[in-house]
Amino acid sequence: MEQLAAGLSIPTIRRHIFLCCDQSKPKCCSEKEGLEAWDYLKKRLAELGLLDRVYRTKANCLRVCEHGPVAVVYPEGVWYHSATPEVLERIIQEHLIGGTPVEEFVFAKSPVCE
Repeated sequence: MEQLAAGLSIPTIRRHIFLCCDQSKPKCCSEKEGLEAWDYLKKRLAELGLLDRVYRTKANCLRVCEHGPVAVVYPEGVWYHSATPEVLERIIQEHLIGGTPVEEFVFAKSPVCE
C-alpha cells in the first residue's frame, strides 16, 4: 500500500482538486462541458509538471447543482463555480500554484485545518 501511495506521489501532494464533471444525471452543467473541463484539468496539470504536488479527482456530483462545473480545492476548502477550462487555468495558476484563491469564482470556503 505504501509503495502504491508513493508511486502516485501521495506523500508530496500539497493540494487536491475535486471536479464535478461526469454526473450520472447532469444538472450543474452539460456532460460535454463537464468532460471538457476534466480533460483540460488533467492535461494542464501534466503539462505544468504538477502531478507530484496537485492531486485531481473526478467527482460524480458535489451536490451543488448550479453554475457548474463545480470544483473544490483542499486543504483550503475553497469551492468554485463555473470551472470551465478558462476558469480552471486561473485556478491552476493563481490558487494551485500561487496559493491565492480566485475570488471572482469562489462561492464558499470550508477549510479542513484552521
